[in-house]
Amino acid sequence: MGHITSKSYLDLQKRLEKSPQGAPASESLFKILEILFTEKEAKLVSALPIKFFTAKKAAKIWKVEEKKAKEILNELSDKGILLDIKKGNEQEYILAPTMAGFFEFSIMRTDGKFDRKILSELFHQYINVEEDFVPRVLGLDPCIARTFIQEKTLQKKHESIILDYERASNVIKTASCITVGTCYCRHKMEHKGKACKMPQDVCLTFNNAAKSLSKHGIAKKITKKEAMKVLDRCVEHGLVQVGDNIQDHVGWICNCCGCCCEALLAYKKLGYNMKINSNFFAEINDEKCKNCGVCAKKCPVDAIDHKDLKKIPKISVENCIGCGVCTRFCPTKCMKMERRSETKFVPKDTFERFIVCAINEGKLQNLIFDNFSLWTNEVLRRFVGIIFKLPPAKQLLANKQLQSKFLATAFKSHMSDEYRKTMHEKAIKTRYDHPELKKKH
Repeated sequence: MGHITSKSYLDLQKRLEKSPQGAPASESLFKILEILFTEKEAKLVSALPIKFFTAKKAAKIWKVEEKKAKEILNELSDKGILLDIKKGNEQEYILAPTMAGFFEFSIMRTDGKFDRKILSELFHQYINVEEDFVPRVLGLDPCIARTFIQEKTLQKKHESIILDYERASNVIKTASCITVGTCYCRHKMEHKGKACKMPQDVCLTFNNAAKSLSKHGIAKKITKKEAMKVLDRCVEHGLVQVGDNIQDHVGWICNCCGCCCEALLAYKKLGYNMKINSNFFAEINDEKCKNCGVCAKKCPVDAIDHKDLKKIPKISVENCIGCGVCTRFCPTKCMKMERRSETKFVPKDTFERFIVCAINEGKLQNLIFDNFSLWTNEVLRRFVGIIFKLPPAKQLLANKQLQSKFLATAFKSHMSDEYRKTMHEKAIKTRYDHPELKKKH
């Protein structure tokens, strides 16, 4: 007889599906939800907005007193289901995403609230065996994750041009709060008997996420000096720094191995289609290379081919994630990191990434109309600003999802202005590119 799921969990799964990441229905997912949520909690959470909300808003939705709503919200935050963040004098809440979010938090905690062995087996089934969730969550555009280059592998010529947000050290330096917790990926694999010997106490979270995890005992608060020690230790082990794909207020950096890490395993499994690379790539100096093959062994994503031991290893620039691990371990120092000719798009913050992802996934209307009452003038200005920065085709896609007369008129005016500007620049360029006019100018 198949697994019987109550309506509360079915509604919760539908609520999770509204976000850009989504959560494809499956028997293993419903078993995970039944461990993490009581049936009552599932029913309540399924009615919550997608974006930030207050206890007052939740109380209104649930039709309970605000005091009771706060009690429920705090219990959910204790579980790591919600993140609670102080904004000015007001406490706001948001449902953590599945990844990186409450899936990981349930494994990170060590207080025995959840059976980590059973959860690990279910997560392995849902994420590593089944083929619906990972392509969706890690195939988002923009991707939720990106690689940080190991800074000490940079040549001097690149040290002055690497951007602040590309440095893991700068994330630590500028963080308002830092925590360290258990590595979800390796701990999950440990329960499956497949974990490597790399350290597990190395999962770093920052800023608002760190404040919430620290407050509820899910991760341990540490100093910036201690965080740098964690980073240096992981670099020495040859682990890759994969973190939050935003520029400001980065929420997390994982220290990943190629054998356990969800992102790196998915990158290889999905045919290297995920855009998780840094703005750098590895290059070999053939004349200096001694053909030892260390680089190929150390590469976490198998981007270096050394199957023919008689030939110099060959790097696939397209598949290289630009982490710098191979360069750091090269015994002959024949490898170097070069900057890619085109700097990849990294969203300014979580809000911008969420908006662009929602448009690309056809879910923008879920984000806007689900929580419209909390959109201040400032937030609306930011939203419209993000939309106007998109290519015209993406703007039309956003408008189609919202079916907004206001946006349609604004887009038409904006696109007309852009069109006139483009045609004017093109006319000037054509004029001065003409052979006869070139002689005069």
